[in-house]
Amino acid sequence: MQGSANLNIMIKAARKAGRSLVKDFREVENLQVSMKGAGDFVSRADIAAEAILKEELLGARPNYGWLGEEGGGQDGTDPTRRWIVDPLDGTTNFLHGLPHWAISIALEHKGQIVAGVVFDPAKDEMFYAEKGSGAWLNDSRRLRVSGRTRLIEAIFATGVPFAAKKTLPATLKDLARLMPECAGVRRFGSAALDLAYVAAGRYDGYWERELQIWDIAAGYLIAQEAGALVDGVREGQDPLETGSLLCANNAIFDGFAKVIREV
Repeated sequence: MQGSANLNIMIKAARKAGRSLVKDFREVENLQVSMKGAGDFVSRADIAAEAILKEELLGARPNYGWLGEEGGGQDGTDPTRRWIVDPLDGTTNFLHGLPHWAISIALEHKGQIVAGVVFDPAKDEMFYAEKGSGAWLNDSRRLRVSGRTRLIEAIFATGVPFAAKKTLPATLKDLARLMPECAGVRRFGSAALDLAYVAAGRYDGYWERELQIWDIAAGYLIAQEAGALVDGVREGQDPLETGSLLCANNAIFDGFAKVIREV
């Protein structure tokens, strides 16, 4: 797909940061790792990737605002536009040598996500979308959600809360209700890729709580542009504000939501 200038900037930045991360991933046993919180690690690779992304994105658009997982936020001279960036979604996978992690870049305009990139450097898969222009994988593959219509044939993804997170009991109840009704549940450890995989039809649906906006902003748009319905775990919640998200293809969304929202 021929994207806008902003989308091309995002893709170029993701690839540059991806090269840095792949280099560090090959030497993962030598990474210097510090504790950022219970069960939540930050590595030298993570910080270096965010620095590359910030240099590339703000270098190209210095008037835009910025919100990054590691470096926090800053206002731009253009108050209507902001980059929202997770330089390494799936840090724990990365640090354990599991090749399932991604770079997530979203562009927000007047409170709406208008462009998103989720790049998986380990598999060289670039998922991207612009509002109103569909979702794409690499250079030419148009993404569409799966066509499955029955929960019993569907595979879902989620994140199982760890360490200090508070929603483990709710997630265990979700699993107890959903697993007898479906073909399986996966927990791969990257919210950005979970959403991209729904867009690609690899998963039929995804839900999770206690997320941050940088985890999901890009994947949120990619999934929507591929035909997914996206809502809060509680009906009417804004996932980008609450960090609580439920996503599936149109045919199974209502049945899936009913199972997850059951009290």
